[in-house]
Amino acid sequence: MLRMNWFHQLRWKLFVSHAIIIVIAIVVLLGAAQILVRSSMMEGAAIASLSRAEAEDDMLVLAGETAIQRRFQSILEQALLLASFGALAAAVVVSLFVSRRIVEPLQDLTAVSRRLAQGYYRERTFIYSDDELAELSQSINYLAEALDRTEQRRLALIADVAHELRTPLTTIEGYMEGLLDGVIAPDEQTFTLIRHEAARLRRLTEELGLLSRAEAGELHVQPRVFDVCSLLQELIARFQPQFVACEVDLRLHVPVPALDIYADPDRLMQVMVNLLSNALRYTPAGGLVEVSLTPLGEYVRISVRDTGIGIEAEHLPLIFERFYRVDKSRTRNSGGTGIGLTIARHLVYACGGEIWAESDGVGKGSTFHVTLPTAVVHQPVRIAVAE
Repeated sequence: MLRMNWFHQLRWKLFVSHAIIIVIAIVVLLGAAQILVRSSMMEGAAIASLSRAEAEDDMLVLAGETAIQRRFQSILEQALLLASFGALAAAVVVSLFVSRRIVEPLQDLTAVSRRLAQGYYRERTFIYSDDELAELSQSINYLAEALDRTEQRRLALIADVAHELRTPLTTIEGYMEGLLDGVIAPDEQTFTLIRHEAARLRRLTEELGLLSRAEAGELHVQPRVFDVCSLLQELIARFQPQFVACEVDLRLHVPVPALDIYADPDRLMQVMVNLLSNALRYTPAGGLVEVSLTPLGEYVRISVRDTGIGIEAEHLPLIFERFYRVDKSRTRNSGGTGIGLTIARHLVYACGGEIWAESDGVGKGSTFHVTLPTAVVHQPVRIAVAE
């Protein structure tokens, strides 16, 4: 946020402009009154002396003094009129200057915001000042940059999804044509390959549908009390063959034999599957992936630590954003679609928990943490809208 001195703020600029108008009006009033009063007093003195010399009764003297008072009143009215015109002229000049400094930047901001609403996310505002308008301009530019990054990731996702859909569809189509033409034998291996490609299509469409519901705040969760230790042991047993095949050591560390938490076990399993899949994908052979459980009073923390490629500090705040991928070169071969961690974040949040990542840098591995309430909390979920 732009930090400014108090005298650079719009409120003080407007106050100073009004003060200038008041000062100009006072100066004009005093100056006009002084000039007119002096000339009037000289004329009044001549009239008074003439009246006393020529008049012999008090009525004529009184009439002369009355004329002086009327003259003074006329002078005062003229001075006030001149001051009013001076103040009006000053107000016009100062208002035009101030309004130009305010209205023109607001018009530029309005034009840029309309362009952003139309999808032109490369638009930027350029306001060279040091007041609230510059702060507003900076905020709009930050918003435009965020929208531009999201749009670029969305376009990249469309290209990746098109590729991911095209690959299994092409494989299925080729094998089906081969089966119809009699070129490929209808054996178990062929049907297994076709089934595998169909499963890839189903997984991708399910992820996209889940992401759509997550972004719309329509995730369905059914929290209940269950033993998280048993769930983690089941998870390790399911993934152990895959880790053995990739020559990666998978370990589980739980300090207690059983611990009840309050969450949706199916959604938590979905989150942990995503975290372990990522850990296996980015950990080379000979590496280590460790799942640990840490009780934290009313909450419990589940951590997935790996000795893989690690994450740069600049990527850590962004990895949970939709369509974002750290290693873009591996997206199509060994990477994901960039929506798995986004879905995981929404699922954890729907269960009343938090998720974040830590890493010491490239080549130093990474750790993903998930916190969830224990059974004693029974914290209500934040999103529980039926599908």
